[in-house]
Amino acid sequence: MKSPTMPAEWRDALSRTRQDFRIWRDTRPFWAGLITLSAGLPIIYFPYAHLSWGSVTLALSSTAGAASLVIGVLLVVLGLLLWFQQNARLFAGVAAILMSLIALPLANFGGLLLGTLPGLIGGSLACAWTASDDTAAQPADGGPHAP
Repeated sequence: MKSPTMPAEWRDALSRTRQDFRIWRDTRPFWAGLITLSAGLPIIYFPYAHLSWGSVTLALSSTAGAASLVIGVLLVVLGLLLWFQQNARLFAGVAAILMSLIALPLANFGGLLLGTLPGLIGGSLACAWTASDDTAAQPADGGPHAP
């Protein structure tokens, strides 16, 4: 059934864009990168935030602020590295696991465990990811396989 409000050209362009994104997503550890990237955000956020529940204010700001900022930014960068440099996935996965474990004592229990747990999961997914048979069979330079 055709949508009466969307022109056919837009529908075709949207379909092509979705297909291109699926191909891009399937050729890299997308979910590992997304989870690793999202692990850095609570680690960065909590040392600088004041959480309020009714009249009770919880301030987690301490000397962990600098360490939290460095660890959180590194996790975000590692998540982006997984998206755009999938050949470095093993390095990025191991580094994400180590950064998440280091965040436990240095960054307010790893962003109240909201950063450590996704960091461990994302790093593990990155280490376990392998290219599909279609992308692994194609040489990087696009030429034929050498005998």
